[in-house]
Amino acid sequence: MGEDGALVDWDWWTVDFGDAHAGAAGVLVGGSEPGPVYFDVGSGSDVPSTTHWSAYDGRARRPRAEALRALCACGWRSAAQYPLDWATIGDQPLYEADVDLTGPLADWTAHLSVVRDAAVPLPEPLAALLVEMADQLTATAADAPLAALRAAGVLERIAARVSRETAGA
Repeated sequence: MGEDGALVDWDWWTVDFGDAHAGAAGVLVGGSEPGPVYFDVGSGSDVPSTTHWSAYDGRARRPRAEALRALCACGWRSAAQYPLDWATIGDQPLYEADVDLTGPLADWTAHLSVVRDAAVPLPEPLAALLVEMADQLTATAADAPLAALRAAGVLERIAARVSRETAGA
């Protein structure tokens, strides 16, 4: 969820940090981040909304993004801004336009490098074991999905137990 309660559609995610440092391309309108875009789906109490960058294309009275920048679920925002060239985009919806997200992605990746450098490092044998386990689960999911689900459940229970014991220590 975003700061205003709207669902944020995260574009990027890593196993290392999960939802805590999920990333996205955010938009700027008038130099600041606009509120969520709401979709009129007729009558009813549920009005869907999003803050995904592609929704800010000026269509159907929605705001029109002037620039993109990287966002992180932790609250970090990149200083760099990447203006959108509406002369090239034209009247097409942003999700159909060939919008270059390499700048915001590179900024978010650089942010993750800073976070990773500040994090407690994993012991190398444990890091290698986790990589091997992920590979084995991926392979098992392709061959025996129910076995992979069972293994994932076992891992969740192990992680929950070890987390409780570690926090208590």
